[in-house]
Amino acid sequence: MSISLFARRAGLLTVTLAVLVASSAALRAQGADPVVAKVDGMEIRQSDLDVAEAEAGQLPPMSEAAKKDYLVQFTADMMLVSKAAEAKFGKDDAFKQKLEFARKKLLMEELLQSTGKEALTEAAMRQVYDDAIKQMSSEPEVHARHILIRAAAGDEKASKDAEAKIKAVIARLKKGEDFKKVASEVTEDPSGKENGGDLGYFSKEQMVPEFAEVAFKLDKGQLSDPVKTQFGWHVLKVEDKRTKPAPTFEEVKPQIEQFVVRKAQADMVTKLREGAKIEKMYTPEAPAAPETPAADKK
Repeated sequence: MSISLFARRAGLLTVTLAVLVASSAALRAQGADPVVAKVDGMEIRQSDLDVAEAEAGQLPPMSEAAKKDYLVQFTADMMLVSKAAEAKFGKDDAFKQKLEFARKKLLMEELLQSTGKEALTEAAMRQVYDDAIKQMSSEPEVHARHILIRAAAGDEKASKDAEAKIKAVIARLKKGEDFKKVASEVTEDPSGKENGGDLGYFSKEQMVPEFAEVAFKLDKGQLSDPVKTQFGWHVLKVEDKRTKPAPTFEEVKPQIEQFVVRKAQADMVTKLREGAKIEKMYTPEAPAAPETPAADKK
């Protein structure tokens, strides 16, 4: 094992060793935990490797045999280093304090993880989804296509030239030419050349005000007059209008899972706090007062 890999795992030594002992004892009682190696007579069992792998996180790509050898070496190094550390620091009060802190932190993490796992039921997730859907407001969306002729802001000549070009484009469209075909030929929006100027569905807030104002006033199938924005001159055609559909459960399931787990964990901690007596042997700093808006100067 390289020094860098060993260094990244070194912080796991104390905590992992405690977990290894507990896990090994449970599996040995079941007779399903073979010894895979020994270090100065100390046994390394398969359960030790399982815990080490879980604690190690993502390992580099390797075969199963190479991974086993890596984990055995890591566990052996951990046991040897921790044994040497015990002789040097085992009776040190500062180390004992760190060890106790690590034990409490591990217990806290285990309970938080267990609480989140127990709360993560299909029924709980569906309830969160249903409640969120009920609270969603009806948001209108427009599906439009556009053609853009660019003009640098502040350049009046360029703006007039661009306006003249977009008016010529509108004349072609009013004569019956296909919007997608014309867009692919003349638009100066790079993506528009590929998709016929298709902007898909969008809400009012997703577009610059000048563009959105026109798009949401037009009826389905209607063509706009020239529209000037910071990007240049546009003509747009409304393809469809709708109320934004709610996302499906599967689309938002990852976010729901995260919400359910965090809420269960936060509720558990809050309940423990409420049932505890916490005494602060100092005077806490008072929260800052909200700022008062300054009076308008006349």
